[in-house]
Amino acid sequence: MIVALLYLILSGAYLLVIPGGLYLYLQNRWYVASSIERLLMYFLVFFFFPGMLLLSPFLNFRPKRRAIEA
Repeated sequence: MIVALLYLILSGAYLLVIPGGLYLYLQNRWYVASSIERLLMYFLVFFFFPGMLLLSPFLNFRPKRRAIEA
């Protein structure tokens, strides 16, 4: 029973919790990251790709529209 609970917790963290936090981190740091930090971002997106793919239909982090004044 403990092993099944451990698998459930680890799979939930891998598929939902860590990719959700990674989405928030990417949203805050994408345009100001250094090259080493950007390399780490790319690695984390690759490593947690199944969870990122699972959350992507529900999250929308597009940049906000600019107000163009004429």
